Amino acid sequence: MKNTKWIELTIAVVLLLTAFACSSSTEGDEESGTHFAIDETCYEVKNGVRLIIAYVDSVDAFVGTVENVTNGLIPDVRVEVHLSTGTELGPTPYTDLSADQIETVTLDVNGEMFEWWSVHAEVEED
Repeated sequence: MKNTKWIELTIAVVLLLTAFACSSSTEGDEESGTHFAIDETCYEVKNGVRLIIAYVDSVDAFVGTVENVTNGLIPDVRVEVHLSTGTELGPTPYTDLSADQIETVTLDVNGEMFEWWSVHAEVEED
C-alpha cells in the first residue's frame, strides 16, 4: 500500500510537470541559480541528466525523478534542494544511471517554512 502511494504521487508530479514545467537545458555548472516558487516545478536537462522535481505539500517533500537521457552510463548522480532559508536538503545518495534509467527522488522538508527553492543534480565528471 505504501509503494502505491509513492507511485501515485510520482504520477501526479509528472502530470503536474506537463502543465507547469519550468524548462531549461544547459551544460556545465550544476547550480543554475534559478529560484522556483513553492508551487513551481523544475524541469531541466544538464550533463545528460533530466531532473524533474516539485514540492508536494501533502507529503511535505520534494518528489521527482532523475533520468539518464544519454546512450551511456552516468556515474555518481545525486540531487540537492536548497531552500530560501539556507537549508540544504540532501544530497541524495550517489547512484549510477544506465542509459535511459529513471530513478525516483524524494527529499523531506521536515516542516521547514520557505519562500522559494533551487535544485541541482550533481554528476561525477572525469
